[in-house]
Amino acid sequence: MRCRHADGRPRVPPLGGRDDPQFRRRPGARPAGDRGAPLESSRRRRKGAPLRTLAIVPVKTFATAKQRLGDALARGSRASLAQAMFSDVLAALRHAKRVDAIAVVTSDYTAETLSLELATVLPDDAQAGQSDAAEIGIGHAIAAGYERALLAPGDTPLIDPGDIDLLLDRSARDGLAVAIVADRHGTGTNALVLTPPDALRPAFGPGSLARHVAAAEAEGLPHRVEPCESLAHDVDTPDDLAALISALEHARGGAQRTRGVLSQLERTGSLRALAAARS
Repeated sequence: MRCRHADGRPRVPPLGGRDDPQFRRRPGARPAGDRGAPLESSRRRRKGAPLRTLAIVPVKTFATAKQRLGDALARGSRASLAQAMFSDVLAALRHAKRVDAIAVVTSDYTAETLSLELATVLPDDAQAGQSDAAEIGIGHAIAAGYERALLAPGDTPLIDPGDIDLLLDRSARDGLAVAIVADRHGTGTNALVLTPPDALRPAFGPGSLARHVAAAEAEGLPHRVEPCESLAHDVDTPDDLAALISALEHARGGAQRTRGVLSQLERTGSLRALAAARS
């Protein structure tokens, strides 16, 4: 039987905590960034060797997440959905062959718990925005010697490990300093691939696609807007949630935790307000 919270919400099974020595972590857990000898510089790297890559996932506090879904979902349901989507993103990044390690930037204890054994957890200010949180991750990537950073959101549960590998391979093959993945509207940014990690200062939010393109052009950086369908569906509004539900119906596998939460919300009638919220 699936575990439930006291209020009936499904409890998302934990994926895994903090492995940075300065934070609480389970005995024997190895820091995600501690994977051997210091990285060679790009010039000295073996020809054809993949760039050592850190995936950075900024995560807001689940209890206050997805407030723009307030007309469609109650607070507890929004928190459960946000947790499930984040868990699916972590699982996909874990299985991407071109991702060497994951860093989760958050002030949320539940997000830390869900990251056990999978990611280094970097604390941020609870009031910090996505761009500020991403810069914390970039600073960690530089300090740890990573050559490339993938900035990924925690609310794109359809994310596919194979798509991530293809995105990273294309970026390296074509010598891009900045690869930008658009949201489904073609105006926002759902992922950034930065080589090196501090190639560009992230500027997420409405209209961020144009900002990132303009910033790359201003710096003279090789860049391109990259297609990646499995990263297109982030969830902020009732329309976004409806689009995700439709995409899940046509997708093969993946997003198992998100599917489970949405199925539970459907059974309890919690999604009935979605249609009204979209009108």
